[in-house]
Amino acid sequence: MTRQIFCAFLIAVATAFVLIEADDKKPEKPEASWKAASASSKITPHRPMPMSGYASRKANPAEGTEQDLFAKALAIEDPEGNRIVFLTTDLIGIISKYRSDVEKAVGEKYNLKPGALVMNASHTHCGPSYGRDDTLDYYEKLVEQTVALIGQALESLEPAKVFYSEGKCAFAMNRRTPTPSGYRNHPNPQGLVDHTVPVLSVRDLDGNLKTALFGYACHNTTMGFMKWFGDYAGYAQEYLEADHEGLTAMFINGCSGDQNPYPRRMLYFAQRHGRSLATAVEAALEVSQGSFFHQKEISGTIRSDIDTVTLSFTEESKRDDYDYPIQVVRVGDALSMIAMAGEVTIDYSLRLKKELASKDAPVWVSGYTNDYNGYVPSKRVLLEGGYEASSRPWKPELEEKIIEKVHSMVKATE
Repeated sequence: MTRQIFCAFLIAVATAFVLIEADDKKPEKPEASWKAASASSKITPHRPMPMSGYASRKANPAEGTEQDLFAKALAIEDPEGNRIVFLTTDLIGIISKYRSDVEKAVGEKYNLKPGALVMNASHTHCGPSYGRDDTLDYYEKLVEQTVALIGQALESLEPAKVFYSEGKCAFAMNRRTPTPSGYRNHPNPQGLVDHTVPVLSVRDLDGNLKTALFGYACHNTTMGFMKWFGDYAGYAQEYLEADHEGLTAMFINGCSGDQNPYPRRMLYFAQRHGRSLATAVEAALEVSQGSFFHQKEISGTIRSDIDTVTLSFTEESKRDDYDYPIQVVRVGDALSMIAMAGEVTIDYSLRLKKELASKDAPVWVSGYTNDYNGYVPSKRVLLEGGYEASSRPWKPELEEKIIEKVHSMVKATE
């Protein structure tokens, strides 16, 4: 009996060693070839300041905060060490000085090239007028926060997987309605729209969702009250982050120069639009689905460039030519992002997707990126007239100049 017990003991010990050895030989979790990290910072003004967005406000200061404003950064690095940083902000636009000051600082501190920095504004009409002499204290703090935010993301890079997917959302409507007296700013259900919701998502190696960078082509003008407010885009980000612990949600505005949220002018409409957009992002992410079929994992390398094309105004306007910035970012082999300055009308998004996108290589087009100098209408809109056309007296060839420049930059980054 004793001998049987001893033999059983030896067998148990041997089995344990085999199991331990087998466990030691378990394959380690594969190291991801991509790295990513995001960071967020509150940029709500802490003192009364004039607001941007509507001329009727003049210099009247905001009367409080309905929703905090944020700047957020997503840094991505490919297997070869190429990096890209996306900065999203709850601001009316990216003024040129803001872009140049941040670009210079992150270039010096983090060796980030100009073409690797994408700065987009949500175009909320309830943000600060931050380029004025009497808001210099806020502006300097904003630049300091932005540089630190980008640095935080770059210094926190960790192995990750990056995906691209798309959803749909339908509250944006064309706001150009033809009437006998010309085009009026009024909801036009027959007008051109782009309801695509592009989503660039980051997951850690365990599959946990870490960042969702998403876009939509629509003005953030549901509300026009005298309070700091991120509008529908602010709510969409707020809802996504509340529903997904540890997620950083980031919004990029598209070619929404002639697109408005409808209905509007009531706070609950902004909340409903935000929930609609957040739900569209979740649909794109295939949330609650057992298997993913539409998440295109990013592979390859990052290529990016930023350049300008000279646009001209009519001779009668007596305005100087404008060096219009355009940025192209190729995120691996799965996505081309075209970032355009100013309030670009929807024709540009629809045309560039038609001319450049394919099933395997979609195109994401944004406006309000890297500079803010008013409306950029298509030739069609310019010739039709109306608010988007009359605000800037461009020569009609501006569309072809922009499109030609985009094509050449896309080709150069292949």
